[in-house]
Amino acid sequence: MADLIADPFRAARLVLHLRQEGVSDGGVLEAMETLDRTAFIDDPALARLAFEDCVLPIPCGQVILRPAATGHLLQALSLDPKRAARVLIVGFGSGYSSALAAQLSASVHAVERFRGLAEAGKARCERLSLGNIMIRHEDGFFGWPEQAPFDRILLTGSVTEVPEMLVDQLGRDGLLVAPVTDGKSTSILRLRTDGLRDKRPLFTALPPLIEGRAKVL
Repeated sequence: MADLIADPFRAARLVLHLRQEGVSDGGVLEAMETLDRTAFIDDPALARLAFEDCVLPIPCGQVILRPAATGHLLQALSLDPKRAARVLIVGFGSGYSSALAAQLSASVHAVERFRGLAEAGKARCERLSLGNIMIRHEDGFFGWPEQAPFDRILLTGSVTEVPEMLVDQLGRDGLLVAPVTDGKSTSILRLRTDGLRDKRPLFTALPPLIEGRAKVL
């Protein structure tokens, strides 16, 4: 776990910035302060940017989201301080969002459409001793029905509509969080099992969540 311990001075500066950006959930801020994003960056030349609020490229043409965007998405999940939730994450990517969620929940099941990212993610989680993260190479729009129901579901890329198959995998009192775009702006949709929904502003565009399992990479 030593590779996950963040530089306290740079991490404190990042947390101050996140607070200014509207991230106020104590559990989310603690996780982002203690978890070093450097461990999820493949290019050593980009390591110096780990504590900056910027998008970083990863293999397969994907990116690590801005910490502020990640913070808002995790905050919208309203994870219980008891860390008892089972979480499904659609779009594993580098694993940074999943690792943060794993600090705030009982388990994380992550689905990734790129085989290369899924395999690299499994190796990374093993190396970093992130034992409560499970990763599957599959079309994220299908979710992980064999492991359902989930207390929380998070989509890490934007969609125009939430796939109904994901909604069906929510458990009782479950909550799904998805960045939803109308082509002009993006907001965070929170959809509950009982049908209640609300939207929160997200002042940054996110890459789209692509349907289907990648045929290459």
